[in-house]
Amino acid sequence: MTLYYQRGSATDVITSEDMRAAMLEVFAQLGPKRRVLAVPPDFTRYNSRAGELTCMAYEHYGAAMVDILPALGTHVAMPDWQLDRMFPGIPKDLFRVHDWRNDVITAGEIPAEFVREVTGGIYDKPWPCQLNKLLWDGGHDLILSIGQVVPHEVVGMANYTKNIFVGTGGSQGINESHFIGAAYGMERMMGRSDTPTRRILNEGYDRFCRHLPFLFVLTVVGKDAASGELVTRGLYIGDHHDCFEAAASLSLEVNFELLDEEPHKVVCYLDPEEFHTTWLGNKAVYRTRMAIADAGELVVLGPKVGGFGEDPGIDALIRKYGYRTTPEIMAAVRDNDDLGGNLSAAAHLIHGSSEGRFTVTWCAGELTREEVEGVGYGYADYNEMVKRYDPAVLKDGWNEVDGERIFYISNPALGLWAYRGRFND
Repeated sequence: MTLYYQRGSATDVITSEDMRAAMLEVFAQLGPKRRVLAVPPDFTRYNSRAGELTCMAYEHYGAAMVDILPALGTHVAMPDWQLDRMFPGIPKDLFRVHDWRNDVITAGEIPAEFVREVTGGIYDKPWPCQLNKLLWDGGHDLILSIGQVVPHEVVGMANYTKNIFVGTGGSQGINESHFIGAAYGMERMMGRSDTPTRRILNEGYDRFCRHLPFLFVLTVVGKDAASGELVTRGLYIGDHHDCFEAAASLSLEVNFELLDEEPHKVVCYLDPEEFHTTWLGNKAVYRTRMAIADAGELVVLGPKVGGFGEDPGIDALIRKYGYRTTPEIMAAVRDNDDLGGNLSAAAHLIHGSSEGRFTVTWCAGELTREEVEGVGYGYADYNEMVKRYDPAVLKDGWNEVDGERIFYISNPALGLWAYRGRFND
């Protein structure tokens, strides 16, 4: 249980050379390795610096790095252009594709008693600790789990054990962990490192996976207020909970913005390279839910959003049931085998709901009015709305647009926003 490296503050600027020096320092402490597996995120976390860190590890280990398994979770495999962009110079034949339905093992079960206790009785079934079989029996002497710690809707703060048991997890473990978080309540989870879901994931790691040679490389990334550029504020490398806790503590300073004024209109822009579905793009909903005023409006600008789920089966469920209130989704889970058998989809539908408290206007460049309204959202034409709310003109934070006061967010994946009064409640 070692924290090999830690550096970070809300004002620190960690350069690529700083990261390289830190990685080499830690690798020297570990000694030579014969079979190294890297588990970075996929392209949806491009801004995490994990691609760059993976390249640094490959440059160091060379032929000893035998496998790279992007932590896809339920996402689709990365196409070549994404691999080239995120992992330049790494041979394609090193990359493996995680199959969350078939390519996993169950290391053990967290007892129902433990689950019941940490969830306050909201969920009382045993939780299966699942991960990709390559991690379990691949014969590696080092498993590098690389990624960014940032507020997250399922576990409170992303990464660490989530990268293993969700990013490379199986359908049952992913479904139930997502549903536990949704049933417990996002507002009770987001921005907190100690949550029921996190306790369950960490317990799985401690009970079943401590024998595996994990090393967690965790970044904290934020926007520089003056330049608007992304800056690495923290880097933490270790093999146990203290590594994550240190990164999570800094992420709260860097990625969580408490607003003294409650916005009545929030506008979020979704980068066309990063966001192609509402499954990902609804970060605009759940990362701002605690900020938006009652009867307010969220406008989501998604120029290249053309679907709902990353997975065809989940896409069909979203189209069928839509983004409804928690009571409606819970009833649908109870009464329908297809949704009840895919709890991660049910959780996502809850995550993407305003619970009737404010309206969501989706401006998806590649979805029709009928498709958007069919899942319960308001629709507006992207090309028309972008003339009014121009991402090239708007600045992150408060803006005046034709006499209208709005709060603009250029990438909702980078943080969490809350109205101070609501968060304190």
